[in-house]
Amino acid sequence: MHANYVREVRSFIVANYLLGREDGFGNDTSFLEQGIIDSTGILELISHLEGTYGIEVTDDELNPDNLDSVNKISAYLTRKLPVMAPAQAETRNEPLPAQ
Repeated sequence: MHANYVREVRSFIVANYLLGREDGFGNDTSFLEQGIIDSTGILELISHLEGTYGIEVTDDELNPDNLDSVNKISAYLTRKLPVMAPAQAETRNEPLPAQ
């Protein structure tokens, strides 16, 4: 699942903050150090993550260790979204894991 997070988050960042230009943008590039995302952009990114992945980014999770690069966001999502239990899969209209 990690690769899917990287692909989706990277696509969102490139489309919404880099105007489609990927030149010199790596998955470890710091959004803050490179001026890619400002404080308003962080709010937009959080809204995207919450809407796309059905999560809530809590206040204590709002830090660069979780949200300052594509790879950091992907790692955060991997920690935040463990393999779903059957009840969670049903509510998200996803197939149940094979048993």
